[in-house]
Amino acid sequence: MSNNDHLVRFVDIQKSYDGESLVVKNLNLDVAKGEFLTMLGPSGSGKTTCLMMLAGFEPATHGEIYLNEQPINKVPPHKRGIGMVFQNYALFPHMTVAENLAFPLEVRHMDKSEREQRVNRALDMVQLGAFGDRRPAQLSGGQAQRVAVARSLVFDPDLVLMDEPLGALDKNLREQMQYEIKHIHENLGLTVVYVTHDQSEALTMSNRIAVFDDGIIQQCAPPEVLYEEPENAFCANFIGENNRFLGEVKEDNGDTVKVEIENHATVVAKKVNVGGVGDRSTLSLRPERVTVNPEPGSVPNIFSGLAEELIYLGDHIRTRFTVLGHDDFIVKIPNSAVHAHLKEGDTVNIGWNAEDCRALDPSD
Repeated sequence: MSNNDHLVRFVDIQKSYDGESLVVKNLNLDVAKGEFLTMLGPSGSGKTTCLMMLAGFEPATHGEIYLNEQPINKVPPHKRGIGMVFQNYALFPHMTVAENLAFPLEVRHMDKSEREQRVNRALDMVQLGAFGDRRPAQLSGGQAQRVAVARSLVFDPDLVLMDEPLGALDKNLREQMQYEIKHIHENLGLTVVYVTHDQSEALTMSNRIAVFDDGIIQQCAPPEVLYEEPENAFCANFIGENNRFLGEVKEDNGDTVKVEIENHATVVAKKVNVGGVGDRSTLSLRPERVTVNPEPGSVPNIFSGLAEELIYLGDHIRTRFTVLGHDDFIVKIPNSAVHAHLKEGDTVNIGWNAEDCRALDPSD
């Protein structure tokens, strides 16, 4: 991808609030035009700080941020032409919905007829065309958040930043709004940089996800790559549900390794991010990749499991086993009659393929 395809570029960005510790460390990240990029990570990982630096509300301690190939470190927020959506909506309570949307246009000295046209178009985008005369206090949480989204779009920005915008909504509404924002992004060809700590939200909405931890991007990839091919133990554990074993590499066969875990059992795993023989490794295995009662010899890893808990979740049964000394080993069993006989307290064989079990860096 050439630089001309990038709308945003972070180059060697560092941020410190106290002059000593860095909350963002040597960040280099490009955001393509039309991309929906999510910054995902736990609290304190640096993701919101990056968004605030891009918006202009926080200065970078070191490095340069570019927007449309122009350096913007010294450009004030209101001159960057960026739309913003916050968790708390930030609507003016004394203004109607239409007046809230018109405000960014008035600041830009747009004439009245153009303002009205743009306000109506933005309200239609979020399916609130009939709500222009209402005040924020007369709106539900979901409606208020839609107005906030509409206000960020009303002046046709190249870039929209969203900071935990759905955090205050209930589960059903949050999921509905995820799809609405995703569709608005696709229909308008916007570039969106989105911050969340909710991994399912990130997987649902994003073209790419940058996973932050301790001020560093651990991996930046499309959702399916992050889930199926995590590069380190942090990403494997942070994205989706994950079974983990910690052990020592006993044999290195190039594409696979044999890892001995706590109770001297040996697991065959795909070699991904691990040293040689004698090094420690975290094994990562997704619950849906595990088979109950596999045919003997069909997979290289077959162990005995004691079913501790079965939870019915409609399309699958989430089963917690004790396996290899771990009582928190999760298996997602498809809901079919084949497994209807499994009960709590049963001991069965479970197994998995080497390529589904990733040998990663040792993690505490």
